[in-house]
Amino acid sequence: MSPAPTNSTSDDHLPLAVAVYCGAHAGTEPAFQNAAISLGRALAVQGRSLVYGGGSKGIMGIVSGAALKYGGAVIGVIPSAMLRAGGEGGGKAYIELSEKGREMVRHSTPHPTQKVLSIVVDSMHERKVEMARRVCGFIGLPGGFGTFEEIMEAITWTQLGIHIKPVIIINVQGFFDPLRALIKNAVASGFIKQSNERLIIFIDGPPGADHATFDWGTSALAALDDWSSPGPGLFTWTSGDRDGIAML
Repeated sequence: MSPAPTNSTSDDHLPLAVAVYCGAHAGTEPAFQNAAISLGRALAVQGRSLVYGGGSKGIMGIVSGAALKYGGAVIGVIPSAMLRAGGEGGGKAYIELSEKGREMVRHSTPHPTQKVLSIVVDSMHERKVEMARRVCGFIGLPGGFGTFEEIMEAITWTQLGIHIKPVIIINVQGFFDPLRALIKNAVASGFIKQSNERLIIFIDGPPGADHATFDWGTSALAALDDWSSPGPGLFTWTSGDRDGIAML
């Protein structure tokens, strides 16, 4: 197994932070929710901070709630427009804020001593940059349009060399099978290099396993640690590049 990754951010208290992209709805299958609990628990047990979109509803609320329940740290990043509207998914923002910017606040769970870092940003683009620069990799749980877009952008940034970080997909009950088929079709059609299929890793669970009880979190984090880049990105970026997304 390769050495555990280190975080690219200057925040020393987040050495193994992981970004999790997931839905603001719970989905129709209990297995989706159980996978989120498994991941939140695994992050906490391994001492890895969860970086996510700051919502209280659906899979977002489940994975963050599990991380807190098991003693982990949570960093929520939410655009100010979403905060004013009540948070992603139509519910109250998961992290309460008294002002725009960053602050440490107590979370209103049965674990009142657990502190949560809250970050409010001005745009969706800034949200993704803020999340990406704080983590060593990305994990995707089931979700909708926003989840798909975030996963694909993280993969694209690795391909371009904006960062060199893995994207791990928790493929509960084959939810992401159509995405895998789409990628394979793009490879066969000459739009994605064969080697770049490795930019995204699918965790399918053992054949015949009960997806409602499988330990998705531990498997996903092991895959994240074992990942190695298929090569350097397509371009060399410098700290002065536009939008401040270079070398995340």
